[in-house]
Amino acid sequence: MGVTNLNRKLIKVARNLRKESTNTERFLWRHLRRHQLADLKFRRQQPIGRYVVDFVCFERHIIVEVDGGQHQENKDKDITRDIWLESQGFRVLRFWDNEVLTNIQGVLEMIRESCCSATPSPLSPPIQGGEIKEVLRSATERQERSLPSIHGREVRRLI
Repeated sequence: MGVTNLNRKLIKVARNLRKESTNTERFLWRHLRRHQLADLKFRRQQPIGRYVVDFVCFERHIIVEVDGGQHQENKDKDITRDIWLESQGFRVLRFWDNEVLTNIQGVLEMIRESCCSATPSPLSPPIQGGEIKEVLRSATERQERSLPSIHGREVRRLI
């Protein structure tokens, strides 16, 4: 399958995902669309590489993912995906469905802070062959350190 065929397929998948958004994605989209958050433009269900992300702000290289219960079963795929997206210069923020539904203001504040603290930067250089193990080890260490606080203030998490 050539690059153009892959792109066409991903665009079709993204369109379908936009039509079939979850209630939680639609709820968050109402707050992100039309430059409502810090006057930044977000896109939803956007193809990036071989993935389709839930929401992205290209200006600040921020990706927002809303995870339901199925992501508990797909941790390895999510970690691999996040590592690749981060290697392309993006910062990935993940929120559980229930976080978005029960604490929308906290979620929006975390997204706003991440966008406002992120400066537009060129893409990171691609990972060299021997670096992938170190990146995986680093991601695993971040995952272990990234536990939510008991008061729910820290809503960003890494798989």
